[in-house]
Amino acid sequence: MPLQETIAHRRARWLEFYRPGSRVRRLFMITVPDDPGATPRPFLWPQLAAQRIRWGIEDYQRQIERLTWLDDDSLPFLDNITGTEIFAEAMGCAVHRPAGMGSGAFSDNMPFALPRITRPEEVANLAVPALNRSSLQVLFDIADGMRRGVGGQPLMRLVDIQSPFDIAALLWEKSELLMATHDDPAAVLALTQKIRSLLTAFCDEWFRRYGREGIAHFPTYYAPQGFTLSEDEVGVVSPATFSEFFAPELAALSARYGGLGMHCCANSRHQWENFQRISGLTMLNIGHQDLIAESLRVFADHVPMIPQRDWLALGEDPAGWFAEVPPEARLVVWVNARSRDHARWLAERLRPLCTP
Repeated sequence: MPLQETIAHRRARWLEFYRPGSRVRRLFMITVPDDPGATPRPFLWPQLAAQRIRWGIEDYQRQIERLTWLDDDSLPFLDNITGTEIFAEAMGCAVHRPAGMGSGAFSDNMPFALPRITRPEEVANLAVPALNRSSLQVLFDIADGMRRGVGGQPLMRLVDIQSPFDIAALLWEKSELLMATHDDPAAVLALTQKIRSLLTAFCDEWFRRYGREGIAHFPTYYAPQGFTLSEDEVGVVSPATFSEFFAPELAALSARYGGLGMHCCANSRHQWENFQRISGLTMLNIGHQDLIAESLRVFADHVPMIPQRDWLALGEDPAGWFAEVPPEARLVVWVNARSRDHARWLAERLRPLCTP
């Protein structure tokens, strides 16, 4: 099958999967180790924009080549992922970049923001920067450079976005922020509203440039519309606090962009009723290993799921992986292969299990 036909066929399966009542209820994505000769991914420093562009182009070419030998449901995309620091940095936070520009595993060198707010009265003086004069501009430069390098209009992976409250927890020293939800809730709401203003300015421009369909920030599943974010602070707040400070922002963002895919690695069981109330929830990724089996049952008839599960730990044969999965669940299996040959072996066994 020609490559463009392969891409179109996979996209059509995703669209059918998202359709309520569809017979397509299982998809699978296989992550394959990079070849030994592949260029290591540059660290996510702004100073390395040119290297990040070159790496993104090479990575896209590897994904296109993978279409020729691996029959999973992944779609090729330009990878402009970032650290969690980007919006906090744009609003004035200093950023710690471990190991400077030095060596070390990529996962050990993710940048992170350092808080700049410690008192509620500081929120009033916090300015929302103009998008084109902020540190966020380099992310558009990188994305544009990648697109020029490959030509056409390939899918783009969204940058790492957290909810407004999660970004507030980067800007405001976290223990003080949590206290302020009780002692000065108006200041907390003022901050999350400022953050949402910057976040929507960025996303409006992102979707204007690169289209409404794309690849989620995490995991890398196809999102035909809407946008995706991480919601990781819910584990340390009560359901009532979620309703007051999290839910209104999530509802506004989902309504603005036509849906919301959400990653959560917190211990979030006490928030699941709140999750079920989120309007337009299009995909849910639960990352807490102890909660995955239960979450598959709770959300089976509510939202498609792509759990962050170690599928191989359930046994080598994929035929046994679905024992705990309710038949009505819409599920994306996301599994790490050990090699190319292992990836092909998994795909041969998963394809009939995921075909209605």
